[in-house]
Formats: sequence, C-alpha cells, structure tokens
Amino acid sequence: MTSPLRVLVVGLGQMGRSHALAYHRNPGFEIIGLVNRSPVALPAALESYPWRDSFAAGLAEKPDLVSINSYTDSHADYAVAAMEAGAHVFVEKPLAATVADAERVVATARRTGRKLVIGYILRHHPSWIEFVAHARKLGPPFVMRMNLNQQSAGAAWEIHKRLMESTSPVVDCGVHYVDVMLQITDSRPVQVRGMGVRLSAEIADSQVNYGHLQIIFADGSVGWYEAGWGPMISETAFFVKDVMGPRGSASIVMDEGAVSADVDTHTRTARIRLHRAATGPDGAFLAADEILSMADEPGHQELCEREQAFVLEAIRHDHDLDRHMQDAVRSLAVVLAGDRSMRENRAIEL
Repeated sequence: MTSPLRVLVVGLGQMGRSHALAYHRNPGFEIIGLVNRSPVALPAALESYPWRDSFAAGLAEKPDLVSINSYTDSHADYAVAAMEAGAHVFVEKPLAATVADAERVVATARRTGRKLVIGYILRHHPSWIEFVAHARKLGPPFVMRMNLNQQSAGAAWEIHKRLMESTSPVVDCGVHYVDVMLQITDSRPVQVRGMGVRLSAEIADSQVNYGHLQIIFADGSVGWYEAGWGPMISETAFFVKDVMGPRGSASIVMDEGAVSADVDTHTRTARIRLHRAATGPDGAFLAADEILSMADEPGHQELCEREQAFVLEAIRHDHDLDRHMQDAVRSLAVVLAGDRSMRENRAIEL
C-alpha cells in the first residue's frame, strides 16, 4: 500500500482552509503541520492537526508536499525553498509577484524534478471545461469579455485591503480569466492596455481597487477583463463571461440574485447560452439559442478537492506539468503588464 503524502499547509485564509479540508478528506494525504502568520479560527475537522511556529519549522518536518496559500509576495521564496528541500509544491495563484520570480520558481521545479502545480481552479471545473470547448468552435478571431467585481464590506473588505498590499484586483483574479482566454485562442498575446482607479481613501495612494485591462492577440482576437473590490462596487454588473466569434457566441448566464462576495459564485456557471450566427435567405437565424444547464456542477469545496486530487495524481504518476507551468507564467505576464500599463499610462508590448 502506498503511504499518504505528508503535507505542510502554509496560509489558512479562505483558500488555504479549503485546500486543508481537501487534504483532510483525501486518504492520499496526511497533514503534518499548519502554518499561519496570525491566529485563525479553523473548521472542527482541522483543529487536531499540529501547528508549526514558522514556514522554516514546518519545512524541517520534511513534508512530501508543501501547499502555499499565503500572500502573493511570499509565494516564490516559499516555493523555491520547499523544492530545494525535496518537497513537491502546490501554490495558489498568482504564482509570484513578478514574472522573473515566476520563472525562477519554474526553473527550480525543472532542475529539482519536483512537481509544481499552480491553483488554476477553473481548469478542474467541468462546466468551465465545457464553456472553453464550445467557445473554441466560434472563431478565430474571438472577442472575450470577462469580469469579476466583488462588493465587499466589513471583514471581507479588510481581507481585500490586505491583499492589495501585494496584489491588485486585476492581477489576483485576472490570471484565472486570462488563462481561460489563452485556452480559447491558443494564440500569443501581443499587447496589453490597462486602466485603474483608486475608489477609496482607505487604501494607499499607489493602490487601485478597480482595474480594467484589454488584450490584443496575434490572431486578431481581443479580450478584456475587469475587477474591482470594495463597499462601493456594484452588484449589478459583477459577472460577465461572454465569448463571440464569426460563428456565434457562448455566454455564461448567472442566476438572478447571485452575490459577488460568495466564493461559490466565483466558479459557478448555472447555464451556458450558445448562439449560432448562421442565417437563412430571409435573414432569420437557422437555429434558436441553446441553453445548457449546469445545475449539478461542483461547488467551491468540491473543486478544491478535485484540484488536490490532480496534485496527488501528478506526483504519484509523474505527469508532465511543463505546459501547466508555462501557461501560469504566461497568464501572469499578461496581467502584470496590464497592471504596469495602468500605472504608466501606456500600452505594453509583449
């Protein structure tokens, strides 16, 4: 019988707790330590696991896998240290705070032969896999319109303000949706333009809590992504996921009353609407729009469990993750270019 992988979980915010629960529920893993920079309330299922005083103390326990769910500015150093110590790594998105750091992490994985999985949770979502497959049939070129604005107040707004100390909204969640765009086009991004606005006196002058980026691809496709955080953000236009091409469009249709702060809403699709552009001699559409129900799709916790099952499979069966790592660096480069564009007020060539 194969022994379970010994896991050190670093960072126990929303995503870290969900991943820790995934390790707890999967017999292929054994949690040997939890690390967080401050005291945090845990679900009852996690309360019996040992705490480690620091990342270094946890690494000294010789884990097989280090799960990094801390703030972005610590990702690269933690990941490199873990792999140098002989551990495989799961790291939440974004992979790093800079492209150079992301490339350093990937280079370490290649040199050490350790597995590196980045937390692109939508890649494990059956509804999003189906959305990408249908969208790819529509072009090229493509027009891709996506956003994820989050109205946050109280404790949620405090979390967002802390996140903005190291990551802007368009970078934090933008890597997910730029990754989706790259899967749809399979084309090279050539230019990024960004704009941003500081909508709160509660954040530093150098920070923006609303951002918008536009991408031009080599095949003529274009895409935009929008993200904002805070108590001033609208609940009216927080969810747009729409792809158009010469042959029609594919759109995710969210349920009425969905709440932007609900973590399950961030991955839910509810329904996919497919529109075919073909018309007859009279100009009428040849086919009515098709509605695909995604009623039985997995929730956030189940997706985290699928993601960690993928990690286990990749380690146990020595899967080639080179394309996975390359895609993580590429999507990060695009959103960081958008962030740079908004601060320098110019288009960035890629």
